[in-house]
Amino acid sequence: MSNHVKNTVKKVFEDLADAIDTGSMEKRLKIGLTIDGSELGPDVMKEAAYAIRKKNLFDLVLIGDDADWTDEFIHVSTTDCQKDAYSKMEELLETGEIQGCVTLHYNFPIGVSTVGRIVTPAFGKEVLIATTTGTASANRNEAMVLNAVNGIIAAKATGITHPTVGILNVDGARTVERALVTLKKNGYDIIFGESRRADGGAVLRGNDLLTGAVDVVVCDSLTGNLLMKLFSSFNSGGSYEVLGSGYGPGIGENHSANICIISRASGAPVITGALMYAYELARGQLPKISQAEYQQANSAKLKQICESLQPVVIEHQAKAAAPEKEVVTSEISGIDVMELDDAVAVLWKENIYAESGMGCTGPIVLVNEAHYESARTLLEQAGYL
Repeated sequence: MSNHVKNTVKKVFEDLADAIDTGSMEKRLKIGLTIDGSELGPDVMKEAAYAIRKKNLFDLVLIGDDADWTDEFIHVSTTDCQKDAYSKMEELLETGEIQGCVTLHYNFPIGVSTVGRIVTPAFGKEVLIATTTGTASANRNEAMVLNAVNGIIAAKATGITHPTVGILNVDGARTVERALVTLKKNGYDIIFGESRRADGGAVLRGNDLLTGAVDVVVCDSLTGNLLMKLFSSFNSGGSYEVLGSGYGPGIGENHSANICIISRASGAPVITGALMYAYELARGQLPKISQAEYQQANSAKLKQICESLQPVVIEHQAKAAAPEKEVVTSEISGIDVMELDDAVAVLWKENIYAESGMGCTGPIVLVNEAHYESARTLLEQAGYL
């Protein structure tokens, strides 16, 4: 009898013993791990596998090349490294043999993006970064709106019943904020968090990332990917990811497989965290929650809101001449940086002198204090606030 068969039989009897002791016959979850392709070598996979086995919360299924330690686990042997491993992983997920899998460098289709999980250094709080790989849409602002929904899905699947959401202060943040506020007004249950800085609001500063001001941080995937690398490896010089739970599960409206991503530089602690993350998502029924959240968001006109974020081709118009210059001391914030010049032009056309600027909290329009209220009203009516 082979070692693999012996271990499988042993595992069956151990599960039966556990069931008798606990009075529960609930089927244990199985989470896969593709073990080939790490830049750090196979030992990090081995270390993570043994760490998971010690926790004894679920069954680990290894997918990849044979090694001197793999016969101690449930092992699906592959021959063509990652290509074959991806195929086996997808097959096992499709048939329900495993309920989630952690893998390296998997290519998701457009419409699917991953929600990573980090540990903030200030208070040790876990925070979800939505998103970190893949892309929910080719349109950046639309992608960030969808990322907010994906982040909420991941949070609820891991047991955060009422997750708070903040938007990282990157290009498009104010446009995304307005879109999400509209989604909330239309009936989608989104809870905005608050920056811990004095000016507050749902648009987050760098300090808020370090302190974990919200449960879900919304950003574009490229920024999210950078954040994951910084938060996971800032203590190791960048070559070995030490902290966090990896780059997370791919989530999208028409995607149901629980596939979680790690980096080729992810060390054993991150791989272990990613496997635990995948387990939590499987236990929390990620596909079911994803379907329910997208149904609610679509009922709140998510698709129409996303359509409104598409670029509009406007015929060239002569730029309004600047009114007579005035002293400008009043700041109007909340305008997206990409729309600053257009916002100033709106005020110029109404004979209000204005200038664009960049304050410590982001882009601003400067006007004379005598025109502050009327200028703000005009910008609200034009859709810039």
